[in-house]
Amino acid sequence: MSGPIYTDLVTSLPATVPFVGPETQERARGRGFSSRLGANENVFGPSPMAIAAMADAAADVWKYGDPENFDLKQALAVHHQVDTDNIVVGEGIDGLLGYLCRMIVEPGVKVVTSLGAYPTFNFHVSGYGGDLVTVPYNGDYEDPVAIMEKAVEVGARLIYLANPDNPMGTVHPEDVIKTAIDAVPDDCLLILDEAYIEFAPKGTAPALNVDDRRVIRMRTFSKAYGMAGARVGYAMGQKEVINGFNKIRNHFGMCRISQAGALVALKDQEHLRNTVLSVELGRKRIELIANEQGLSVVPSATNFVAIDCGQDGAFAKAVLDQLIERDIFVRMPFVEPQNRCIRLSVGQKVDLSFFELQFPMALDAASKA
Repeated sequence: MSGPIYTDLVTSLPATVPFVGPETQERARGRGFSSRLGANENVFGPSPMAIAAMADAAADVWKYGDPENFDLKQALAVHHQVDTDNIVVGEGIDGLLGYLCRMIVEPGVKVVTSLGAYPTFNFHVSGYGGDLVTVPYNGDYEDPVAIMEKAVEVGARLIYLANPDNPMGTVHPEDVIKTAIDAVPDDCLLILDEAYIEFAPKGTAPALNVDDRRVIRMRTFSKAYGMAGARVGYAMGQKEVINGFNKIRNHFGMCRISQAGALVALKDQEHLRNTVLSVELGRKRIELIANEQGLSVVPSATNFVAIDCGQDGAFAKAVLDQLIERDIFVRMPFVEPQNRCIRLSVGQKVDLSFFELQFPMALDAASKA
């Protein structure tokens, strides 16, 4: 037997995934992690009311979820003061990125993103044969001006920009993002990934303009709403652009349990405010822990913090390895010079106390390696 008959494109691609999950690492190590601080997860979890709603919905899980996501789209439309036709719901931002690449990317299409930015987007672009063009960070910030200039230069059809940024956590104010949107060519689409927007300071997100077909805004329930495992994301944009998703999306891709949870989570804005406050306090504690070791952090507007280890990527990787050996799951950026950092999510007090205890020993062991 010769095996599956793949397309030439799929045959040419490596069998890789953007991230190695903590569960995979735990299986390889033969033991679990004591502190799970590497996946940008919100350890404070969903609203208790959302948990109750999901538990109630579980009894009806024999039914498919509503393929139109009607109730959730109605609630989101009211929340953002747009029409339901301006919203599409999907299996997290990752799923929506995949659909969008399917709609726009084909072999040879130019796609512009930042060098070292969210690798899942790159994964989708490569899967459809797109030609990735990357722009270096400016310091620890994505460079919207250079990105737009590059898009014009290469004739890009698609642009990706995250604000706040992943993996560094840095953020641009709304006027910078608005200027970037205004510079998008007429025959191009900017994906503005706002997964962490609820953690960002006021004045970060430009006003929604769903009549501009050059930009699509992506949001999620995975981060501030604490529902990463439920896989609920949504995008807002011009009606014709949004309708394109209906041509190719998995119409039964949303679990009814997830739909029920997201609907109630959106209503519980008090829980969201408390979570944002807890994350802010956690970021400050991580900064203090780093400062105690003579290190600094990259200013973050997300639920994670990048600690500058003060040397090169090899040293940061040694620190990361030492932390993993001490049962603390963390990650790090993968492109210079950002890979001088390790990155950890804001955890519960017990998680950060364990990190505070182990971090000096990990630094010492990495220095001697």
